[in-house]
Amino acid sequence: MIGIDKMNFFTPNTYIDLVTLANKRGVDPNKFTIGIGQSKMAVPTITQDTVSMGANAAFPILDKEDLETIDLIVVGTETGIDESKSSAAFIHQLLNIHPFAKSVEVKQACYGATAGLMMAKDYIKAHPGRKALVIGSDISRYGLNTSGEVTQGAGAIALLISENPRILALDDTSVAMTESIFDFWRPNYRDTAIVDGKYSNEAYVNFFTTIWEEYKNRTNHSLSDFSAFCFHLPYSKMGRKALLPVLENESEELATKLLKNYDLSTDYTKNIGNIYTGSLYLSLMSLLDHSDNTLKENDLIGFFSYGSGAVGEIFSGRLVPGYENFLMKEEHIAMLDERYDLSIEEYEAIFNKELPKTDGTHPLSEAKYDKSLFYLSSITDHQRHYSQRQ
Repeated sequence: MIGIDKMNFFTPNTYIDLVTLANKRGVDPNKFTIGIGQSKMAVPTITQDTVSMGANAAFPILDKEDLETIDLIVVGTETGIDESKSSAAFIHQLLNIHPFAKSVEVKQACYGATAGLMMAKDYIKAHPGRKALVIGSDISRYGLNTSGEVTQGAGAIALLISENPRILALDDTSVAMTESIFDFWRPNYRDTAIVDGKYSNEAYVNFFTTIWEEYKNRTNHSLSDFSAFCFHLPYSKMGRKALLPVLENESEELATKLLKNYDLSTDYTKNIGNIYTGSLYLSLMSLLDHSDNTLKENDLIGFFSYGSGAVGEIFSGRLVPGYENFLMKEEHIAMLDERYDLSIEEYEAIFNKELPKTDGTHPLSEAKYDKSLFYLSSITDHQRHYSQRQ
């Protein structure tokens, strides 16, 4: 039995309220809060990036034994900080994991963390007694006053994968699908993505329904076997668009149960925004944190991972007895409650800041806003340096 032993998420402690943003942009707030189902959007300062957010997500769940037994660190991201060096190498050092561990970064849009999870599962199967750390860390940027502005966000998730997991045991069978399409992409020379919104939504739903049919054939599972289904959520209404068509021929009781649990899985996304590679696992944490123990041991949870461009995968896992004792609900809620509510002027000023691109030493400071444990503290001759608050 291999699966998720510990898990956590991190998001910057600065955000913009989407009613405030809607009013500034001259948009009916209901378009944001009801139409796509978003309430708040995380806004990272210049001192938070893929590395610092990933380290901040992982640090609270790792003890001394974990640091000595993690042999593989995989970071899924589409907002890496270097075209050559992996963010995992930085995180390996910041977390003080033993030196004989492999550290790599994986890219396939929002699917990267799931690729890392599958790599970790295979690694643990081949190396009994060892562990792997999977991180999904991203900053979603489309630009100020653009159509995609409201679906931005920032954050990271961390999953500790091991034998005899205490939260979720992963099933062996999964079904993946690849098709080279242009629904969302970001050329190397751009710092904001290009998206065909209508086509991307259609591709997402098509991938889910197509993979689901194949998954049923290979596993003999039906929707009635599942207690909940978690989705990659670029915004909180997206997964519902994929789930509703496959519920049409199901009982009202089953549809009600799955839709209720779906709504529970969207709470954190509503209050953070799109975190790309981490969003599927953010939905899992939201589901378990808000289920009030209505989910039981051995309940089957389904997962749909999607990364534009495009790769999708459906897999499943079962809740382990006592899983509720290893969640971090109180910490998660406190982190969201203690964030700083930015004004429009503060939000736009933070968004427009750019990292230095010249030689020399450039100290960075956002002390007014950024209170995180790990942060980007300086760039010296194009080398990033991170600090840990005491």
